[in-house]
Amino acid sequence: MSGQILAWALPISLAMLALAMLMATLRLLIGPSAQDRVMALDCIYALSMFVMLTLSIYYDSGAYFEAALLIALLGFVSTTAMAKFLLRGEVIE
Repeated sequence: MSGQILAWALPISLAMLALAMLMATLRLLIGPSAQDRVMALDCIYALSMFVMLTLSIYYDSGAYFEAALLIALLGFVSTTAMAKFLLRGEVIE
């Protein structure tokens, strides 16, 4: 029974994540301020991490977990660097 639920829930969740990523990309492109664009990029990083985790469950593979961890790490570092740049105008002091 749970295998049947998972068979249709995973493609639906991937479609919803793709739709959310599309909306975040629109916010990235038309965002009125730089802060909106930084938040949209951070949302795209998080959504791509969730896509990797969903694909890992779908394909029953552990390699996607490593890709999700790498995406999370790069997303955190880049968001922190962009926030510092917007706050102070420089990244490295």
